[in-house]
Amino acid sequence: MFAIDKTIMLLIDVQGQLSQLMYEKEKLFRSLGTLIQGMKILEVPIIWMEQIPKNLGPTTEVVSKYLTGEGPIEKFSFSCCDEPQFMDKFKKAGRTQVLLTGIETHICVFQTGHDLIQQGCEVQVVSDCVSSRTKENNEIGIQRIVQSGGQVTCVEMIFFELLKAAQGDKFKQIIKLIK
Repeated sequence: MFAIDKTIMLLIDVQGQLSQLMYEKEKLFRSLGTLIQGMKILEVPIIWMEQIPKNLGPTTEVVSKYLTGEGPIEKFSFSCCDEPQFMDKFKKAGRTQVLLTGIETHICVFQTGHDLIQQGCEVQVVSDCVSSRTKENNEIGIQRIVQSGGQVTCVEMIFFELLKAAQGDKFKQIIKLIK
């Protein structure tokens, strides 16, 4: 079970024209917006990554509008773990339970999840917050993360896993968010 004080969200490469080619992109963007807003309510840190933004463009505005006060980390490697600035920020956060989101599931999301698992982190891929250009590649990416030792969750499931109980102000805010 994930805990609020141990969890961090990782948003990977939801950028430019590539983001517009994703399988079920509207559902992906809607779910990411909900998850980001919920993580802010729960005070779960978010690390935001962009793959070569000068080539792929910035994070799509429908997602980045929820990331006020945050800034993306540029990367060139597929795995976020091969980017020193990411590893520095990740280690400073002191969190060991990672929520994987972003694109593409079978490339950057998988490779990052695999590397984090190898480093001893607990990883959950948020199934409604990841995608690839094809449904098959998305499914294969999720499957490979699970084969590597990760788990699968979804937006509502992780909210209630982190909340633990149906009480308090944060619970009420999350309910408003998902209704």
